[in-house]
Amino acid sequence: MKTGMGFLLLIVLPMFVCVGACNGKNRPDPDTEEQLLDEGYSIPEERVEVKAPEIDRFREQASQIAAAMDDRRLAAQCLLAGFDNTAFFTDAMKSLLREIPSGGIMLFKFNLTGSKDEIRSFLNDISGFISDASGVPPFMAVDHEGGLVHRFEQGVSRLPAPLSFWEMAQSEGEAAALRAVEDKARLGGEELRDLGINLNLAPVAEVLTLENQLFLETRAYGPDPDFVEKAASAFIRGMETSGVACAVKHFPGNSGEDPHHKTSEILGDRQTLDAMVQPFRRIIKNLDIPALMVSHVVVPAIDPLRNASLSPALISTWLREELGFSGIVLADDFSMQSVAGRGITAEEAAVQALNAGVDMIMCWPSNMTSLHRAILRAVNEERLPRQRLLEAAERIIAEKLRYGIMVPGEILGEILQ
Repeated sequence: MKTGMGFLLLIVLPMFVCVGACNGKNRPDPDTEEQLLDEGYSIPEERVEVKAPEIDRFREQASQIAAAMDDRRLAAQCLLAGFDNTAFFTDAMKSLLREIPSGGIMLFKFNLTGSKDEIRSFLNDISGFISDASGVPPFMAVDHEGGLVHRFEQGVSRLPAPLSFWEMAQSEGEAAALRAVEDKARLGGEELRDLGINLNLAPVAEVLTLENQLFLETRAYGPDPDFVEKAASAFIRGMETSGVACAVKHFPGNSGEDPHHKTSEILGDRQTLDAMVQPFRRIIKNLDIPALMVSHVVVPAIDPLRNASLSPALISTWLREELGFSGIVLADDFSMQSVAGRGITAEEAAVQALNAGVDMIMCWPSNMTSLHRAILRAVNEERLPRQRLLEAAERIIAEKLRYGIMVPGEILGEILQ
């Protein structure tokens, strides 16, 4: 475990379930805000803050854009594609993206080995190529959590480990820790946006427990649900101030098993589960977050048969209807053993996930074509309603409009050409 000395003592303290809700979108709660102001912290007013009528406008525009797209491009919007393990744009990737201009590209350390200028040029080439191929620019995504999860070799600062802010809160006070979270996220967001990255697959909003600490290590903001929600919210605000969208993860949580290697389960009754997802519940209620990533965990109390990422009961009923989340639902990589080890192919999982309410699916060059074809085949065979594909693409495009990644009039004209 790569944690501070006090963590093992803190983690066994009673878990506190926070009550109430923050007042105001994208801001600290009133008590914390007052404390921050007392300590001389100026809370930024220039947020990427989008009120409901504006979101409705973006979705109306997105609906018009999606309606002008054929099935091939609609299905491509639902893919968040990993890139070749290179830091340059290969002919093979150009050919693949010309046929399947994915809705997003996810980047890893092997893609980001150059200087800032080299990375910026590389990402601009990819984004421009996809924009020309589909009429819709892609999300350019990276995991920029801090601590253990850092994808850059040079030119981008490593953010502190999330758990370090919980430890800071114990020694210096909650207000100081939340101020630090937001400040670091804002600076990190500026670095990402400067390179052309507009989607951060972070923060982790899971509460650290004895059950999941072997998997999460220092990636969570601690064992107190109240602090986890506040810290994750501060991280989101900091990123949004810099114009970077966040995908909060991993709903509803993880157990101690690494989903890359083994199926994991979260046990407990519904009351226990509701307490566990409290940070997600409050973040969804108080912030207009653009995206949320679901895990591959199995939650028997909700759906004993399916992984969370494949479950209508968990996504459409619990997350959408009960918690009220209306943004992009992103599914983690279906090549992980938590799904593949249950005998479900990535192609089957993609169709099941979209039917369950997932909007965007991670894939790789090796299976991008087969996933894209599986989605199109399912639509043609009416195993996947075309309206579900349209709905997913509309959500994705609406958030691209919201974050200034695309301009509606110009885009619609390109699609209709």
